[in-house]
Amino acid sequence: MTHALYIDLPEHFNFRSTVYSHGWCELPPFALDTEKWRLSYVFGHAGKSIPAVIYEQGKRLRIDVEGDKFDKEQIIRDVRHILRLDDDLNGLYDLIAGHERLSWVADKGAGRMLRSPTVFEDLVKTICTTNCSWGLTKSMVNNLVETLGAGSLRSGKAFPTPAAMADVDSDFYRNEIRAGYRSPYFVELADAVASGKLDPEAWLTSDLPTPELKKEMKKVKGVGDYAAENLLKLVGRYDGLALDSWLRSQFYKNHNNEKPCPDKKIERHYKKFGEWRGLVIWCDMTEKWIN
Repeated sequence: MTHALYIDLPEHFNFRSTVYSHGWCELPPFALDTEKWRLSYVFGHAGKSIPAVIYEQGKRLRIDVEGDKFDKEQIIRDVRHILRLDDDLNGLYDLIAGHERLSWVADKGAGRMLRSPTVFEDLVKTICTTNCSWGLTKSMVNNLVETLGAGSLRSGKAFPTPAAMADVDSDFYRNEIRAGYRSPYFVELADAVASGKLDPEAWLTSDLPTPELKKEMKKVKGVGDYAAENLLKLVGRYDGLALDSWLRSQFYKNHNNEKPCPDKKIERHYKKFGEWRGLVIWCDMTEKWIN
């Protein structure tokens, strides 16, 4: 049985711009139907998998949830979190007003970056993006969900819990997940979170200045400057550029006549955007995805 839940949409929200803001929509337990523009996700609540489909219906967001036993309020909270419905981007829009190259961001209601229901899931997925191709990232995340996630392949599997990930050893990650050098990192991370030694969810509400919070994130093995600055964006802090090979290549193409340049030049280019610079560079380099 399918139950429909509804959320009123905030002003300046664009479903497509948010869902397609970066590659998370391609990583399970997300799936995206670009013909009907429906985002699927399999939630993991109380050890169960709860498949849902999220899409726009008029001026509201509709969530079709499969099953009879689920926490309605938790599903709604998770969807608000995933789609950043409570994020205030007025500061960004005011800052880029009149900027010819960036005017489309406000016009399209862009700037919200899709994220997972938990910081733990975003952390694991981010580690899976480091030092590898996007194809390998998708393979690792798919393997994690299929082998360790709750649920069935027919109805859909949720992202594995820290406890489930802590219950296997580094050989499992190396052989079954194909995680390579990340294998012992996943064991250590899952143990730390499952035991309560580390609480990534606290990063969402941390009072630490961004540089200090970045240092905390980098204490997790496998998290360097790029990964930490990517995670910062997903918890609502946009100070860092999160430069990787793809972002650099796009900057060279769009702003430097396709010639490589030092990172310092990229940093100078976006310095004027202050605390929003990490989001500005991302929007600047991904315009063709939205327009």
